Amino acid sequence: MRLSTRAHYAVRAVLDLAIHAVDRPVPIQEIAERQAISQAYLEQLFAKLRRGRIIRSVRGPRGGYLLARPAAEVTLAEIMEWVDEPLEPVACLDKDGHCDREGGCNTHQIWRDLGRHIRSFLESLTVEQALRDAQVEESVNATDTGRQSLSSGG
Repeated sequence: MRLSTRAHYAVRAVLDLAIHAVDRPVPIQEIAERQAISQAYLEQLFAKLRRGRIIRSVRGPRGGYLLARPAAEVTLAEIMEWVDEPLEPVACLDKDGHCDREGGCNTHQIWRDLGRHIRSFLESLTVEQALRDAQVEESVNATDTGRQSLSSGG
C-alpha cells in the first residue's frame, strides 16, 4: 500500500511549515525549495489545506503561510483527507464503505479492520507529535552515525 504524492507532500509541507513559521509567515517558495516540491503543485495542495482550516495565508510583502491552529490540534488524518487522500486500503471502502461483494468477499473484514487501524493511527498523530518523533529519530541517527565513525577509526 502506498500513499499518493498528494498525501506525502502535504504532510511534509505542513510539518515544514510548523517548524519554520515560529515567528513569521513562511513564503510558499521557501517550503517548495526545502521540500523539493513544485511550487505550482504545492499551491494546489495549500488551497485545499486552507479550505480545511489546516493552514492560513497572510498577504503582503512579508506574507506567507501559518498553521491555522496549534500543531497539537492538527492531525495527519485531517491533512490527508483535505488533499483528497482516501484512508481506506481498498477502493471499495472509500466512500460509503459499501462493497458490491461485501457478502461474498472473504477479505472484506480484513480491509475494513486495516482501514480502521490506519485511520485511528493517523487521527491520533498530531503535527506536534510527528515533529517530536522526527527529532528523536534524528537524534538517534546522529548518535548511531557517531558510533559508526568511532568504531571504524574515523
